[in-house]
Amino acid sequence: MNKYKKAASIVAATAVTLSLSMFALASSHREAPLISGDPKVDATDLYAFVSPDRPDTVTLIANYIPFEEPAGGPNFYQFDPSAIYDINIDNNGDAMPDITYRFKFNTSVGNGNSFLYNTGAVNNLSDASLNVKQTYTLTKIENGSTTVIGSNIPVAPSNIGPKSTPNYANLQAQAIKTVDGGVTTFAGQSDDPFFAELGGLFDLLTIRKLPGNKGGGIDGLKGYNVNSLALQVPISSLTSTKVRPTNLTDAGAIIGVWTTSSRPSTRVLSANPSQNTTSGDYVQVSRLGAPLVNEVVVPIAAKDLWNGSKPKDDAQFANGVADPELSKLLKAIYNVNVPPQGSFGSSTQRDDLEAIFLTGIPGLTKPATVIPSEQLRLNVAVPPSSNPNKLGVLANDNAGFPNGRRLADDVTDISIRAVAGAAYPLFHPTFTADPLANQLGDGVDANDVPFRTSFPYLALPHQGYESVPHGTFVSNGGSNTGNNGNTGNTGTCTIQRTLRVGSVGADVVCLQTLLISKGYLSLGAPTGKFGGLTRAALVHYQKDLGISRSGYFGGMTMSKFNER
Repeated sequence: MNKYKKAASIVAATAVTLSLSMFALASSHREAPLISGDPKVDATDLYAFVSPDRPDTVTLIANYIPFEEPAGGPNFYQFDPSAIYDINIDNNGDAMPDITYRFKFNTSVGNGNSFLYNTGAVNNLSDASLNVKQTYTLTKIENGSTTVIGSNIPVAPSNIGPKSTPNYANLQAQAIKTVDGGVTTFAGQSDDPFFAELGGLFDLLTIRKLPGNKGGGIDGLKGYNVNSLALQVPISSLTSTKVRPTNLTDAGAIIGVWTTSSRPSTRVLSANPSQNTTSGDYVQVSRLGAPLVNEVVVPIAAKDLWNGSKPKDDAQFANGVADPELSKLLKAIYNVNVPPQGSFGSSTQRDDLEAIFLTGIPGLTKPATVIPSEQLRLNVAVPPSSNPNKLGVLANDNAGFPNGRRLADDVTDISIRAVAGAAYPLFHPTFTADPLANQLGDGVDANDVPFRTSFPYLALPHQGYESVPHGTFVSNGGSNTGNNGNTGNTGTCTIQRTLRVGSVGADVVCLQTLLISKGYLSLGAPTGKFGGLTRAALVHYQKDLGISRSGYFGGMTMSKFNER
């Protein structure tokens, strides 16, 4: 293996070490005992980035409800009307929310005598055929002043199937609204944008194909959806100076972001659910800033405490940063020469991580004055990258994680390498990093479906009718393809429905995988979307099979494909 070469800048090094607290398991899916039993208010991921197509704005995305199976009806996925969902911004480094955007939902049922989520095709959010509708009020809280900036805003429903939601993209577009203050908002279902090898990593940190930087992983989030809250806000509305900064060191250039959900403190249940009541002050039950903090840094005994805690009180969790458990596991399992570490305050504590994890990266995401606290920090003066790199700041792309977090940033690989100590020598020159440290990864390098190029950027949710459980084909111990598009045994999947231009889903991935492996289709990885390139490749495949070159997958083509 090649020896690790020192990064060109302290900023790049800092990005790696920051990620120690963010080892990529399931980001924040089911990360604590109590919240795992309350999925409607369980935050899964938070993203904050300067909008690539509107660089005078910041896009904030908070995802909730982990592991949504697309076909999970008849009670499809909804936000909880009894809860409040907040996106908080600290714009002066004091570990307190200076601005909060609050979502409060309402649910209405058209025909309570039907068991159906929809009673016919849904082409518009106002259609009576959408039997269960949600709307929300969006409130901005700033310096103690509360202003409703949007009300009765429709929520995009779950993506059910071709008969129920025949043009889902158009349906979702109707849920994108501009409200007061030039804020664009969206709430509704989307593909889960997080990608990681869950099966292996939860099985005692197994990397299927060592060292993990050459593919071979299976994305445990493939095929699942989440419910998303997304905002696109003018930068000048978020900064403490109320202007858009143009220099990294400008006052107000750095904001910190976290999302929380809260429930009323008291709930009284009745044998007749319509008589259930809630009362009392709202109590915070979920909290998420940077990915994986509660998942990995915080021990089991304190996980529920973390979800109810405030950033200003984060010193109580410092031992998880100073003496991380994960690096000990890497040492024990893979014999990686990890950096020395010890309890908070000891001579061997990870002092580099304490500074970076709690205060931000010097010269990039550290405010001029700061109270140490865990937040997803973003320097809004850094413009979007014209050539984004999935390793973000680690690869000298300062527009990416951990300067905020974009949808395609691979926090998994960055984090694994950080745990192994790839950048520790830049803070402690006498320490030599293990050559393996900068090569580790989980073998999953991208989301299973492409992200979009405009707000809300998230991929459309997987459709219930076309979903394949768990979103990957595995047979006889072999995997056909993971979300990173690594092609394996193409004989392990079959297709039982017709496909044509416009089809999407795991069956299209199955077809594209074969066409790529045979050289008919020139794509780096399956996209799951049947377009013109896939049709042209299918025509060549049909020609070589000696059957009708229709570009339509069905009949004889399906039979030949499944017999291969």
